[in-house]
Amino acid sequence: MLALSDVKTHIGSANRCEASASAPHATPRFRLLGEVRWDVEARYGGVLVGGLSSVEFDAQRDEYLLISDDRSVHGPARFYTARMHYDASGMHSVWLTGMHALWSPAQRPYANQQSAQPSIAVPDPEALRLTPSGQSLLWTSESDFRRGFGPELNESTRTGRWLRQWTLPAMLQKSTDSTGPRHGPRSAFTLEGMTFSDDGRILWISMEGALHQDGPMPSPGRAGAPVRITALDAASGAPVRQFAYPVDALPDTLTLLPDRAVNGVSDILADGPDHLLVLERSFSLEQGWGARLYRVSLGADAASDTLLMERLLPGQYRTVEKQLVLDFAHIGLRSVDNIEGMTWGAPLTTGERVLVLVSDNNFNPAEVTQFIALVENPGCPSE
Repeated sequence: MLALSDVKTHIGSANRCEASASAPHATPRFRLLGEVRWDVEARYGGVLVGGLSSVEFDAQRDEYLLISDDRSVHGPARFYTARMHYDASGMHSVWLTGMHALWSPAQRPYANQQSAQPSIAVPDPEALRLTPSGQSLLWTSESDFRRGFGPELNESTRTGRWLRQWTLPAMLQKSTDSTGPRHGPRSAFTLEGMTFSDDGRILWISMEGALHQDGPMPSPGRAGAPVRITALDAASGAPVRQFAYPVDALPDTLTLLPDRAVNGVSDILADGPDHLLVLERSFSLEQGWGARLYRVSLGADAASDTLLMERLLPGQYRTVEKQLVLDFAHIGLRSVDNIEGMTWGAPLTTGERVLVLVSDNNFNPAEVTQFIALVENPGCPSE
């Protein structure tokens, strides 16, 4: 067991239920408990720790699961187990307790791009969740477009051995038609978020960006086309429902390479039986990283069911309405990094729920691995 060098922040702000002047429309449902930051040199088992794209809490074992999007470059494609220490006074430490290689369908660790088998993708892991039984893991691979592979939804054992691949709805798979208009998911903007419903019967999966046929990505002053969030039957894997989620426009003030700026959905999380939390993450060379947390209703009348719509045409569907929960720029963090994953963590001893988030440092010395703990204000409305 190894404790990495932790830089920690304790936040003792008052429990306030009124919106702040800097975020007047945010629902003040959470306050910052604290953060822990690791630099790019952090290692475990001799391997660089980075690219952490998802976090999942296993309440039965009181541990966290963290998946890395390392494409077998710095080490094997892998996930970690970890523990966290926080209480009402702040977030104190995060330490890793294990590292597990993800195995391919060939039943050995995934190879990198240079030595990959032609029939097996080099994964780009982005989301990980425990199955309701707690006996296996589901994890997404964003894609290996350069080698002809689209997004994947894989199931593995608790130790990383590959079990099976779930079949995705056709519209979310990489298009094999190279002659017609661009169709299907965009490279690097595919399966980024995933969560089980509270009762474990539905698996929700979210794309990071709009499908080609649905329209453009967000740009300065323009929201672009919506992102599809799809419900799969957890027992059979069959798609049962889908809705279109409207992503924020980029700031219209961007002047420095605005075509390089991006915004998309980086994770989703069940919030009771009838709602999802949706994490939007943005980047621009001018403003750096940004993140906002929204809440959407899962009611049958909350949005059009787009599952059978091959293309989202204006006027033929209704997007889901979203409610801003918080803007990470205004909660007291030292800085906002590339926040990609979230989970409900261990509650405080006083009963308040804690939302835990993690950032992907991209193995970049200019970025950090950032663990954030937000505590739910018990006196504030969640509707």
